[in-house]
Amino acid sequence: MTPALELRNVHKSFGKTEVIRGTTLAVKPGERVAIIGPNGAGKSTLFNLISGRFGASSGEILLHGHKIDGLPPYEINRLGLARSFQVSNLFVRLSVFENVRCAVLWHLGYRYAFWRFLADLRDANERTEHVLEIIGLTRCRDVLAMNLSYAEQRALEIGITIAGGSQVILLDEPTAGMSQSETRRFVELIRQVTVGKTLLTVEHDMGVVFGLADRIAVLVYGQVIAFDTPDAVRANPRVQQAYLGSVLAEGQAPC
Repeated sequence: MTPALELRNVHKSFGKTEVIRGTTLAVKPGERVAIIGPNGAGKSTLFNLISGRFGASSGEILLHGHKIDGLPPYEINRLGLARSFQVSNLFVRLSVFENVRCAVLWHLGYRYAFWRFLADLRDANERTEHVLEIIGLTRCRDVLAMNLSYAEQRALEIGITIAGGSQVILLDEPTAGMSQSETRRFVELIRQVTVGKTLLTVEHDMGVVFGLADRIAVLVYGQVIAFDTPDAVRANPRVQQAYLGSVLAEGQAPC
């Protein structure tokens, strides 16, 4: 089976500083993978390499078997990969509905045309309403994005991410800054919107990681030191020493 996303011996240096040092990773179609590691391990850099914000110094990155390293982000997105960011990236002066519709339009093949009225694009509007229903923001469809709560803004960003129909989704710390109750609801939302899709997420909340991921990749100093099921990663002595600590070593539930 061709991996949905594959990294082959990827390196990334900034000047003389090597941040990613020979990372190799293969994510199966429909799999949910979490990337964890200490601060400075290179997690965000890895996401930026995959999504095209940074170019790799060496190595290959493949999406459904096709090389994407070196392509600009918009081309990678059109090939079926979408990502969210640590900080919400919204059109704050547009409504919730308008934010999602912007993502829907390109996916449906619409391009700029001054004579076309958006209200007349039935397929785009119906698709937008469907996405809003999925993310639970139908009631807020006409609210400006800047007036949403933090959790609602994150949900809207998830909606924008999935609106284009991408099959590979990258989520960068999706639950950061949320309360425990917000996190529980948001994890359930992530499960729902990624059914049948491939998910790669960076996450610091170990409860989220062990409850959501099919497999976990542990990144330390730019290298993957373990890539396995949650139970196997929990029991891995190298992971315990490098990152998870004595709590997991003693078999206690992650906090």
